[in-house]
Amino acid sequence: MLNICLFNPEIPQNTGNIARTCAVTGAHLHLVRPLGFDISESSVRRAGLDYWNDVSISIHSSIGDFLREHGRSEIYFFSRKGSRLFSDVHYTDADTYLVFGKESTGLSDDILSLYSGRVLRIPMKEGARCLNLSNSAAIAAYEYYRQLGYPGLTMDGMAGCGEDL
Repeated sequence: MLNICLFNPEIPQNTGNIARTCAVTGAHLHLVRPLGFDISESSVRRAGLDYWNDVSISIHSSIGDFLREHGRSEIYFFSRKGSRLFSDVHYTDADTYLVFGKESTGLSDDILSLYSGRVLRIPMKEGARCLNLSNSAAIAAYEYYRQLGYPGLTMDGMAGCGEDL
């Protein structure tokens, strides 16, 4: 099963977009506190996240708690400091965790050092600062599913939400 984990996300729209990716793929979303926004039921409803109930979500009190529980799993950290391409990993159907840091600073150097062999990057043109967090998570999630033959996903879905698609 795919798990997407956000360490200390700061921008609610990014988390909402990633939650939508999880909703349409069946991935489990992990949010690690502190969060830069409110995810109470009323806040989620006000933000129009009508698919939020379709997402399996776990909230972790700290990065340390998350790593103690899942740090020995198939876990990969995404950073511009990674030396391996995300597409060079051979994903398996074991529980896999794709971890992304907060928008302003990414993942800490301590985590990148501790898991140095599992730090991945998504290529970009030279001089570009970074991809949007939700785009990065979607790219990584679909590479995972592509390698496994899109288990549980169907071609009956639509690429967008418009009626003419």
